[in-house]
Amino acid sequence: MAKGVKLKEIEAGLFVPSDYFRRIGRREIFPGDAPLEVDLGCGDGAFLLAMARQFPERNFLGVERLLGRVRKVARDITRAGLVNCKVLRLESKYTIEWLLERQCIKRLHLLCPDPWPKARHHERRLVQQDFLGSLWDALEPGGEFLFKTDHDEYYEWVCDQVTRFGRFTCVPWRKDDFFYPKTDFQVLWESQGKVLQSLRCVKNK
Repeated sequence: MAKGVKLKEIEAGLFVPSDYFRRIGRREIFPGDAPLEVDLGCGDGAFLLAMARQFPERNFLGVERLLGRVRKVARDITRAGLVNCKVLRLESKYTIEWLLERQCIKRLHLLCPDPWPKARHHERRLVQQDFLGSLWDALEPGGEFLFKTDHDEYYEWVCDQVTRFGRFTCVPWRKDDFFYPKTDFQVLWESQGKVLQSLRCVKNK
């Protein structure tokens, strides 16, 4: 395949903001009024694309900072013919705190993020009080925060952070409640006998 064709495939699956220093509304990413779901740290895009295929009535934005991954995901989106899916190359925290408009996200997925296990690195963990405040602002009323990890201590950390924040209601998340594909990390870790823990939080109206 010609280099120019490959570049067009990547560009078609990308979302590039016109301005990284102002709030971006969901209609600037996708036309229409379909609900927006965000996959923070979308990795190889397997979860993102599976969700977009399963729910064509919703829009999905993947966020990933690594260039090689972003190019692959963008190419896969274009080749799959998905018009309800795009990928943004940006840091996760900045995307939620500074880029996306308030009350524009229906669901945010944070799946198998780096747990930064050493105590001296805990300040690098994404889920902190300031992040939860920005996430609460970005979610629609009744919007959801869905979190998974194989790291028990990080799971307890996130539960504690959510409890301290006090503006989400945690609800049951059973395996068969709704379609939810596995990430590449989940497949790998389950093959090693690890068990993922899940947290589902709803923004209080």
